[in-house]
Amino acid sequence: MSESRDDKDLPQGTRRKLLKASALTLAGAGLYGVAPFYGPWKHNRAWAQSAQKKPLVIGLTMDTSGQYAASGADERLGAMMAIREFNAKGGVLGRQIEAIHMDTETTPATGTRIAERMITRNEAAFLIGAVHSGVANAISQVAQKYGCVYLNTNSSSPTEAGKDCHRVKFVWDGNGSNFSHAIVKNAMAVSGKNWVLLTNDYVWGHNTAKATRSIIEGNGGKVVEELLVPQNTRDFSSYLLKLQQLKPNVVATAVGGDDIKALRQQVVQLGLQKNMAWINNQQDWPDVYGLGPDAIFGVFGTTWYYRLDLPGVKEFVASYQKLFPGMAIRVPGNVFHNGYMATRELLRCVEEAGTTNNLAIIKKLEGRKMSARDRLQHHDAWIDPASHQCQQTIYMASYNDSPAEKDDIFKILASVEPKDVVDGDAPKNCKLESYEATPSYQT
Repeated sequence: MSESRDDKDLPQGTRRKLLKASALTLAGAGLYGVAPFYGPWKHNRAWAQSAQKKPLVIGLTMDTSGQYAASGADERLGAMMAIREFNAKGGVLGRQIEAIHMDTETTPATGTRIAERMITRNEAAFLIGAVHSGVANAISQVAQKYGCVYLNTNSSSPTEAGKDCHRVKFVWDGNGSNFSHAIVKNAMAVSGKNWVLLTNDYVWGHNTAKATRSIIEGNGGKVVEELLVPQNTRDFSSYLLKLQQLKPNVVATAVGGDDIKALRQQVVQLGLQKNMAWINNQQDWPDVYGLGPDAIFGVFGTTWYYRLDLPGVKEFVASYQKLFPGMAIRVPGNVFHNGYMATRELLRCVEEAGTTNNLAIIKKLEGRKMSARDRLQHHDAWIDPASHQCQQTIYMASYNDSPAEKDDIFKILASVEPKDVVDGDAPKNCKLESYEATPSYQT
């Protein structure tokens, strides 16, 4: 299992000197009357004896291999840009921030091991990152055991803020239900009522398809068949042959990562994008960037776009390009945006609370309101205190056939207010642990 200190990912001119932490300092009693968890570092008090404050360690739990490697790399850069901005101002609470990264490999078992190691051996104050919902769930179970606040930045199964919610976990992406509410009704009105679901065979795919099916059938439509696609599928010929036989009005895909790249290319080869309507519940920017115009067909959802005509967007894009010059993805997308916004909001909460104590940070995050202007979106956002999901603007998009520049490949069709796409089932299914049952934790 490899470990990396993330400042080496920055260009040479912007690398900062890493602060080497040798131990965590013991502190006083925990907040809210709960005994704090300080980790297994009692033997070493080097930082307590030093005039320099120990760094604040953040564990980045992002994929760099497997189905979601591209998105994992993108959200990692988003988190690093937020960390870089805080360090340029002196860090938080007088402490520089040190990011460590380990590859979660798009595998839940690996996510479990990495979360355990980051908390018990690497002194991580917080954990950030995930695209695969099974990995996010695995990380959050470990985080809850110790009380370590965990931000699920980009995995979007409705279960993440539903039955798999935890007091320490906050979910920053829109989920399958949000996107289905935004897209499905319109697609039925325009394209027809006979649908086929093409679904990645794991928790995100299953629950996103479930939400889509509910809306289709609730509005008089019919799911002719659901085709389950194993993760890491590269040959979709059998599925596409089946679609040719079924002849649905609409194909609704809940397929992500490298799988959706392969699917899109093979659909175009057979010309099936012309014979039936296609919707992709959510289209992550790294999954289509560079594919070419023919492969970006259908209607899909996203939470952000780099050419939104809003104050601050151009400056945000310029910051990305300055900090990460020469990147294959030349402009930031929704995955980067989620990684950045989640990390920035967490660090703001640490500053406001004046402590890294988990229960204090959780109280700051629960019900938190964030303005549209601050988040570079069309509508204000908030964190649902009952499910810990960020309720945010959902955009409907398609391929842009009149691009202003080479990278301008999305046409934003509509922006939907968070209140209109709320996942009503999540708070009902979410049973957050009590504060008393959540270990107090700080580093």
